[in-house]
This record gives sequence, C-alpha cells and structure tokens, in this order.
Amino acid sequence: EAVQAKLARVKLIAMDVDGVLTDGGICYSGVSEESKTFHVMDGLGIRLALLSGFPVAWITGRTSDAVVRRAEELSITHLYAGVANKSVPLGELMVNYGLESSQIAYMGDDLNDLPAFSLAGVKFAPANAGVEIKALVDFVTEREGGRGAVREFIDAVLKAQDRWTGAVESFLSEAMKSSDNSA
Repeated sequence: EAVQAKLARVKLIAMDVDGVLTDGGICYSGVSEESKTFHVMDGLGIRLALLSGFPVAWITGRTSDAVVRRAEELSITHLYAGVANKSVPLGELMVNYGLESSQIAYMGDDLNDLPAFSLAGVKFAPANAGVEIKALVDFVTEREGGRGAVREFIDAVLKAQDRWTGAVESFLSEAMKSSDNSA
C-alpha cells in the first residue's frame, strides 16, 4: 500500500522524544539537572498539527523536566514519561479516541519504540534511526532527530490530507493575534 494512502487515514500523531524530538544527546549539569535541545521547526510543525485538530502524543522512556517544559510550551496534553512499554499508552489513546491502528502515525528511532510500532499503522523514523528501525518503517525522513525530522513527519501527514494550507493559515492567524513566538 502506498504511503500517501496510509497517511490519508491518520488521526493521531505520536512520537518518541529522545532521538526524535532531540538529537538523542543527554547533558547532565549537577545531580538531577538534565538539558536537551529541541528544534524550533519541530515545534512549529507540532503547532500546525494541533491547530489542524490532531491529538499529539509524546511517549518517552525517560523522565526530564526539560521535556515537561517543552511539552507545556507546545500545549502537548498527552505526555507519557518513564514508559518502558510504549504500546501501553498508545493503546490507551487508541481506545480513548476510538481509533484503529491504521489511524495512528508514530515516529521512533530505536529498539525501545518497537512496542509502539506494533500498534501504529504508519511508521516513521528520523534519518539517524537505528538500521533495524529504518528497515521496518514506512518512511525515513531526510532530516535527523532533533533537526527537523518531526516537522517533516507532520508536514507529510498534513499534505497527504490536503490540510497543509489550512494549517498554515490557522498558524498565521494565531500568530497575528499574539506576540507569543513559542514554537
């Protein structure tokens, strides 16, 4: 089946954090402080998805104040941190939204994303994902994790559903009403 046909059915966008929204690096400063770098293009893409009515979920095996802060900045209401089996929260979202696997798109980069991939009908990986992951996904982005891969993922979904122009118009309308540039 063509990727475009799969993308046309997507109703929920979910993703890993480390290695997808970030480059996978973890910087420790002090005993409990952890810093991560996020890409603004990914943030804007997430805003476009949310403005288009897509629920967006972040599912990560780690816990980090930096991830919580970024999720809050972007109005992510489905943040699951410290999750060993990523299929559990994804399954809960499926039930809560009344979705089938074919309506879920998930982006992951490593072996810990395999449980989530088992439920997702559309599978994405960033360019720097593990070779085993790249072999089983529908789409590998040109961009690496933490470098705009999520934006590329979301743009593909929006464009396949002819929602790109409306999403951009909604974003620009929102931007004109506000001086907040938190993408």
